[in-house]
Amino acid sequence: MPDLKPVTLPSFLRRTMKAYALKAHIRSTGSDLQRIGRSRNWQLKANRQQLLEIIDIIHQEDEQTWLWLAKLLKSHSEDITHDELLAIARRKPGITVNELLTRTDCTLAQARTVIDELEGLD
Repeated sequence: MPDLKPVTLPSFLRRTMKAYALKAHIRSTGSDLQRIGRSRNWQLKANRQQLLEIIDIIHQEDEQTWLWLAKLLKSHSEDITHDELLAIARRKPGITVNELLTRTDCTLAQARTVIDELEGLD
């Protein structure tokens, strides 16, 4: 996989409820999730697209104890491209500008451009 980013997840199992479900969702994206030795820390290896997919899954599931991971992964993902924003918005018809801002941490101008393009106003 190109451009894999290792992300350390401190106390992963202790901080999340339904951790087995979250691990299954993460691995379904093709990401590599492994425990670091015998510690309580885990490491996630994923490319930027996979990080965005995981963040999107976390917001869709709406499990409050998973939100710390979404916030951590947002800080590790780089600036999002227009095509990636379009892909995220297409996966959820009726997405609002505010929801797109929250999920992707993009700029207001980027979110409005994507929504306008999807609605055919561009």
